[in-house]
Amino acid sequence: MRVLIVEDHLKMAALLRRGLEEEGYACDTASKGEDAVWMAAATNYDAITLDVMLPGIDGFETVRRMRNNDVWSPVLMLTARDALEDRVSGLDTGADDYLVKPFALDELLARLRALIRRGPVERPSILQAGSLRLDPKTHQVWRGDTAIDLSAKEFTLLEIFMRSPGEVLSRLDLLEHAWDYAYENRSNVIDVYVRYLREKIDRPFGADSLQTVRGAGYRLRTDDGPDAA
Repeated sequence: MRVLIVEDHLKMAALLRRGLEEEGYACDTASKGEDAVWMAAATNYDAITLDVMLPGIDGFETVRRMRNNDVWSPVLMLTARDALEDRVSGLDTGADDYLVKPFALDELLARLRALIRRGPVERPSILQAGSLRLDPKTHQVWRGDTAIDLSAKEFTLLEIFMRSPGEVLSRLDLLEHAWDYAYENRSNVIDVYVRYLREKIDRPFGADSLQTVRGAGYRLRTDDGPDAA
C-alpha cells in the first residue's frame, strides 16, 4: 500500500512516515499543495493524508484540484482547525475523511485502513451529464454557462437523476428518495415534477436529456439528446 503524506512541518511528516512505514506502508511526502497535485496525478496512491494549512495553495484547494484532475485516491485531511465550517469545507471539496490534530496514530491508521478498503471511487464535487451541471453544495444548476433556477424539490429530483446518469429509475425509486413516507399526494407527483424539470433544463435549450422509459420510469441521458444544438 502506497500513501502520499502532504505535510509542511518536517517533524510531523517524519513522524507520520515512520509510523506508516512501521505498519508496512510505502510512503512519499510532499510539503506543498502544488507538489501534491502533480504527484497524485503521476502515482496511483492507495490513500493520501493531507494537511490543511500548507504554504501556497491550502489543503482545500489541493484536494479540489486533485478531483478536477480525476484523481480519486481516498483523502484523509489533517488539521489543527476543528471548526465545523472547516470540516464541512474539506468534505465538500472532495476529501473522504477529516482528523483533527492532535490525534493518536492508531486512529489515523484505522481511518486509513477504512478508506483503503473502500478504494478509489469517482466522487466529483460537481455532477455533470452532457452540458448539464449541478453543484450539491451551492444548490446551483447550469446548462452550459446558463444558470437554471430550480425549486428545492426540483433540485432534489434532478440531483437523484444526476447521481445515476444513464440508469432507469422507477417512480418508486424517485419517491423514496425525494419524498418522505408521510407525503399523501403520491399518485402522479413524479410525473408532475419531471414535467417541471423538462420545462427548465431541456426545452429552453433544445435538449432531450430526461427520457421516459415506458413501463419502467425515467432516465437521464449522459448526453444532451439528439435535439440539442
